[in-house]
Amino acid sequence: MKTFNNASVQTLWNNFVKANPEHKNYNRPEAWYFCDNQTDADTCVSLVVQGVKQATSTSLWWFKTYGYAFPNVGDLNIVTNWNGEAKAIIKTIKIEHVPYNKISANYAKLEGEGDKSLAYWQKVHWAYYTREMAVKGDQPSQNMIIICEQFKTIFTI
Repeated sequence: MKTFNNASVQTLWNNFVKANPEHKNYNRPEAWYFCDNQTDADTCVSLVVQGVKQATSTSLWWFKTYGYAFPNVGDLNIVTNWNGEAKAIIKTIKIEHVPYNKISANYAKLEGEGDKSLAYWQKVHWAYYTREMAVKGDQPSQNMIIICEQFKTIFTI
């Protein structure tokens, strides 16, 4: 995951804290983008800003392989476009660990991407997990665990 620490990120956080002074003593959250390419990253952040994209699905493999902490309910994150320009702050509202082959149509719809169908979710996420794992010589499986993170957009530029 590429993270950002730039003027855009700091400005968005400062504006958020000004509008929400109860967060003034919080550390600024991490800033990152969705996906592994510019087109998808920019599309996803646009959907987040619009309130359409309300979930993200990270493989358990990714957390274990790269040593990142699991998300928690209440976490805040700053979402950027591919170029690191901060666009929104999201708040995690629900976390579930679900096998890939048990992802529901309702959850796929919350992801908000493409036609919002389960078939679309499966197609693009299988391709993504395949690319993600290939760099370490691994491959996805139908029963791999996906960390299903639901969030709400709480602040935008």
